[in-house]
Formats: sequence, structure tokens, C-alpha cells
Amino acid sequence: MNDILGNPEATYTLLLGIVSILGLMLSDVCQFRPGRLLFKPLAALSFVYLAWALGATDTVYGRWLLAGLLACLVGDLCLIPEGQATFLAGLTAFLCGHLLYAVAFMHLGVNAVALLVGSVPALILLFLSTRWLRPHLPPAMKLPVYAYILVIAAMLLAACLTTSNPAGIIILTGAWGFAISDLAVARQQFVKQTKLNGIWGTPLYFTSQLLLAASVTFI
Repeated sequence: MNDILGNPEATYTLLLGIVSILGLMLSDVCQFRPGRLLFKPLAALSFVYLAWALGATDTVYGRWLLAGLLACLVGDLCLIPEGQATFLAGLTAFLCGHLLYAVAFMHLGVNAVALLVGSVPALILLFLSTRWLRPHLPPAMKLPVYAYILVIAAMLLAACLTTSNPAGIIILTGAWGFAISDLAVARQQFVKQTKLNGIWGTPLYFTSQLLLAASVTFI
């Protein structure tokens, strides 16, 4: 935290991210589309630039993480328009983001015990998510969504490997927050459209991304 507060560029970026998240939430609640068009890209840019400002390019972990953040930025932009084609494009971008995060995490060492313990909740999430979504998925979306859920589980398992690292707790928190926030997106897209999905899913997603971006300071 001191590394962030001692870096004015990172501090201003973090503040921009927080303001953008709040602005996006308010815009979605009020159904103010111009606000969504403004604040969602700003919120996504903030987590990318935060990692950059904190020196992500200085380490192998940071470079892979930054690539994942950029993929998620693309995913966020794809989800601004509404439609199955743009949703599928966003899903693909986020899938790449999860994979890139997994590669980044695997550069921080291996904790076999943590991997074994962490596999239990990851597999539970995989099973329950698949069972919950199966009745609601159009035939054309079943394979992409199932593949996405598998990649999320793999990313969570990779995050478990980092437990012994100083950044491990932040990484685990960010990874799980990202994974759980995807449930809000899935519910909005396939189960039930309601403002409640964005009220909890939006801050959880962007906060998780900011945490992952901030993790580069502990490497």
C-alpha cells in the first residue's frame, strides 16, 4: 500500500478507478447510457494503467498480468453494446484474460498443499456454476460457456500456487473476486436481467482487477 500511496501516478489512477466504478454503478442503476459509455472504459483503463504505473513491465509476472488486464479491458469494451455476438467476443477476451492470469500466477512458484486445498472450492464452483446455468443456456452458447467455466477453475487453481508469495493473499482475493463477479454477468445474460446483478457484480469485478493490478508491487 505504501508503494501505491508513495506513487502519485498510481494514487491518482486508483482514485480515478474508484470514481469511475461509482459512476458506472450509478449510471447503470439510473439507466443512463452516456454515463456507462464514459465510466466503463475509464474503470477498465484504470486497472490497466495502475499495473503499468506500479512497474508491471519490470517482472515476468507483471508482464503476463498486464497482458491479462489488457485482455479484460477488451472484454469490457466488447460488453458495452448488447447482443450475442458482442457478448461472445467479450467472453473470448475474458477467457484469454483468465488464461494469461494463470500463466502469470504460475511464475510465482508452487505450493502443492495450497493447490490441493484450493482445488476443493474451485471444483465446487465449477460444478455448481455449470449445473445452475445449464437449463438457461442457448445451444450455441453451451460450449463457449462451459469452456469459460473450466478456464476460470484453472485460473483459481493457478492462484492457489501463489499462497507462499508475499502477493499471494491479494492475488487469491482478486482471482476469486473476478471469478465470482462473472456469476453476475452470467445471471444478467442468461438467467434474469435485473439492476441487482450490476449493483454487486460491477464493484466486485473492478475492485478485484485493481487488486490484481496492485499485486505487482509485492513481487
